[in-house]
Amino acid sequence: MKMYLAGLVLSGLILIGCTPKKGEVAQNEMPAPAAVSAVSVERGAYLVNAIGCSDCHSPKIITENGPMPDPERNFSGHPANEALPPVDLTTVRGYALFSMGLTAAIGPWGTSYAANLTPDETGIGNWSEEQFVRAMKEGQWRGLEGTRKLLPPMPWTQYRNLSEDDLKSIFAYLKTLKPVKNIVPLAVPPAGA
Repeated sequence: MKMYLAGLVLSGLILIGCTPKKGEVAQNEMPAPAAVSAVSVERGAYLVNAIGCSDCHSPKIITENGPMPDPERNFSGHPANEALPPVDLTTVRGYALFSMGLTAAIGPWGTSYAANLTPDETGIGNWSEEQFVRAMKEGQWRGLEGTRKLLPPMPWTQYRNLSEDDLKSIFAYLKTLKPVKNIVPLAVPPAGA
């Protein structure tokens, strides 16, 4: 019994010693960032590059360093003229597949295509700031109420945690990009749906 009590007391002391003091942050917790309360194109550019929006929303060209965003089609989404090869989903069950340019994905949700984020009318050129914020906060397709949710791999469930000013800054930055005419294909539901 004495050994049990000694072990219990020792465990309690270790737990107390490992608990962060008031005002300290545990190693696996992230402190809340300082609030940024200004909408700016510069902040939007920073966020778009930090988040990696170009990874999926820009067609790629092959360079000596591997695939890189095509500067002529930056943020223009999945190319309208790029058909995906046929896939036998019975042989790749349990996986998600990406196109070579990373602008399209196939999975249990069907086939999704990265949107055109340029200010062209085929992209977000006709979107309001309110639509963009709704798309990121609520995952509504094209930011329109009552539409389907944005499909994977679009991580809107994480982006909804950005402040409204950050989302407005991203929108302001995207509106400064070179407009690229590109009508992205509509999502395709999974077979049998």
